[in-house]
Amino acid sequence: MLENIFNQSGQGSDDKALSNIRVLDLTRILAGPWCTQNLADLGAEIIKVERPGNGDDTRAWGPPWLPGQQKDLPADSSYYSAANRGKRSVTIDITTEQGQALIKRLARISDVFIENFKVGNLKKYGLDYESIRKENPQIIYCSITGFGQDGPYSHRPGYDFVFQGMGGMMSITGEKDSLPGGGPQKVGIALADIMTGMYSTIAVLAAINHRNKSGKGQYIDMSLLDCIVALGSNQITGYFSSGNVPARMGNAHMSLVPYGVYPTLDGHIIIAIGNDEQWQRYCSVIDRHDLASDEDFTKVTGRIVNRERLDANLNQTMQTRSSADWLEVLEKNGVPCGPINNYEQVFQNEQVIHRKLKVDLEREDGARISAAASPLRLTSTPPTYDLPPPVVGQHTDEILQQLLNVDDGELAQLRKSRVI
Repeated sequence: MLENIFNQSGQGSDDKALSNIRVLDLTRILAGPWCTQNLADLGAEIIKVERPGNGDDTRAWGPPWLPGQQKDLPADSSYYSAANRGKRSVTIDITTEQGQALIKRLARISDVFIENFKVGNLKKYGLDYESIRKENPQIIYCSITGFGQDGPYSHRPGYDFVFQGMGGMMSITGEKDSLPGGGPQKVGIALADIMTGMYSTIAVLAAINHRNKSGKGQYIDMSLLDCIVALGSNQITGYFSSGNVPARMGNAHMSLVPYGVYPTLDGHIIIAIGNDEQWQRYCSVIDRHDLASDEDFTKVTGRIVNRERLDANLNQTMQTRSSADWLEVLEKNGVPCGPINNYEQVFQNEQVIHRKLKVDLEREDGARISAAASPLRLTSTPPTYDLPPPVVGQHTDEILQQLLNVDDGELAQLRKSRVI
């Protein structure tokens, strides 16, 4: 069964999809680390370069903090841990000449170089693409910034919230302005960061495949603004086609009714009717044959035109039974519906449990990390979770000694000079 194939464990390193790929990771916060965590889950070796001392900014983005850490070690946030499993951490001060030399030596033996510094920042350290390409002509170099490497905004800083607003997402998210609580809303996760990490993963994999065919590396320019705009594709195409600017509709759907959140006796559930056949089935289940036969509602176009009258009828009917009762009978009869779960309820769901969407890891310092598993399902090379998110600088000596042949004396000198 596929279940057994997907859930197999005990892979050797050579069985992993990206076991032959080494990534030099100079990213922090979320978009870049999300990309490199995807690559790590697929078996790539990730060398996470951090500042000596505090490391990645998000280590301090708490509470919540990781449970179980030793008291004599700096606490790490759960935010950091959500995007940094599968990596080894080395601390190097890239503002020093010795630190820059170490990065270049690591770049010579790496396949991919990923960074998310402000435009031009790494050039002053001799770590920009042109400089790194001289060290390794086949390097795939991916830069992740807010606005991209060129254009009038390229030098501006920016965070996810800014891009959700600027890129149009908040113009279609939230309740209608005419209703109580109406107005723009951001999505509840850092959507621009996550999607940029995902698009960056795709770009890196495409560049790896191209290099396999051509022997050539290349430069990748990724932008949070570009990615959040691209994410709005279906709304944008509708705008280009009609000239009508999409607006906020809360939980309603512009092209389908009923398709939204409906009140029950003890809460709310989602009803998602996608065609006229499902509409008839739904009406039969809720015992509203009068609505099924009403010519104003028999076709989806009519239900859209008469949305307010129809929803008023449905709201009244749906409030006669509990959420659990409605979900049971609707699901039994093939009517698309679902609960509105909080995250405690999500991970109590039998399908979520079956799909093993929770992964548990433990660090050597005793910190316990539970997180969402990778959704990727590959039969031969499924994701693996070999390394928990590292303590800052945990692997500095190991990496420099094993990969660069740095001896104990040089390590001591680098540490004394605060390069590492």
